[in-house]
Amino acid sequence: MKQAFFEVSRTGVRRSAKLVISALALGVLVACGGDDEAEKPASQVAAKVNKEELSVHQLNYVLQRQPGLQPEETPAASRHVLERLIDQELALQRAEETKIDRSPRVMQAMEAARREIISRAYLEKLSEEATKPTPEEIRSYYDGNPALFKERRIFSFQEIAIEAKPEQADSLRKQLESAKTVNEFLEYLKANDIRFAGSQAVRAAEQLPLNRLPIVAKMKDGESMFNVLPNGSVQVIVLAGSRSQPVDLERATPAIEQFLLNERKRKLIEEDVKAMRAGAKIEYVGAFAKDAASAPQAPVAAPAAQTPASAGLDIEKGLRGLK
Repeated sequence: MKQAFFEVSRTGVRRSAKLVISALALGVLVACGGDDEAEKPASQVAAKVNKEELSVHQLNYVLQRQPGLQPEETPAASRHVLERLIDQELALQRAEETKIDRSPRVMQAMEAARREIISRAYLEKLSEEATKPTPEEIRSYYDGNPALFKERRIFSFQEIAIEAKPEQADSLRKQLESAKTVNEFLEYLKANDIRFAGSQAVRAAEQLPLNRLPIVAKMKDGESMFNVLPNGSVQVIVLAGSRSQPVDLERATPAIEQFLLNERKRKLIEEDVKAMRAGAKIEYVGAFAKDAASAPQAPVAAPAAQTPASAGLDIEKGLRGLK
C-alpha cells in the first residue's frame, strides 16, 4: 500500500508541477515575428525531453523565485533556467528508469516535502485573513516607541568578548565600573592574562532586539553594558558613539504598517495552531511519552511573520520604498 501511494504521488508530482502557477510571461520564449505569427496562440511548451514536456509554467515558476530579476535580463535568464530544467528532467527520467525514485530514502524525502509544502500553504492562506492596521493604530505605535522614531539614533558599538570563568564575573564587573576608560579595562585584562576579542559594529535603533532597545536608548556615549552569557563567558558592550537620526510619522508609516501586519499574521497562525492542538487527540508513544507534558512545544512555522533575527522594524527599507 505504501509503495502504491508513492508511485501515484510520483505521477502526481509530474502533472502538478506543470500546473502549479499561472504563466506570468508566456511570450518570453516566443520569438518576435510578423503579424501572422503574432496572431498565433503562444505555446505552453518550452521544450520536449524525450517523451516529457517542460512547460512555460514551470519555467516562469523558477523565474519568479529569482529576486531582483530585471525585465531586460529575462530572456537570458529564461534560457539559463530552461537548460537547468532540461538537465533536471534528464536526471529524473534516468532515476525513474533505475528505480531510484522508489528507494526508501527518496520516498521519505518526497513525503517530507509534500507535508512541508501543503502545511505551509495552509498557514500562508490563513495569514491572508489578517487585517491591515488602521492609521490610528499606526500612530499609536509610533508615539509609543520614541526610540525607534522621534528619538531614533544610529549607534556605534565596541564589543569585547571575554573568555572568563563564571566565578570571575563579579570581579570583572567591578573592574569595568571602576575603570575610567575602556582602554584601562583592556589593560587590566592583558595584565591578568584574561583572553578577549574585540569587534566594532554600527547599528540603527531598529536593528537592535526590541526588548533591549529601551536599555540601549538610555545609554550615553562612552557608557558600557556588562553581560554574563549562558556559557559563563562575559560580554562587554561599549557605546562608543551615536548620532540622532529621527524619522517622522509619514516616512515611518510603511514600515510600521508592515510590521504590525506581520505581527497579526503571526498571532493568527499561533492561535489557529493552538486551537487545532486543543481539539486534537495527541498521544506520545514510546520514548517520547516520557516527560511529554514538560517538553517544550515546537515553534509554529509562520512564513508571513518575521524571523527572530529580523524582528525589528526595517525602517530603512520602508524609507527606500518611498523614494
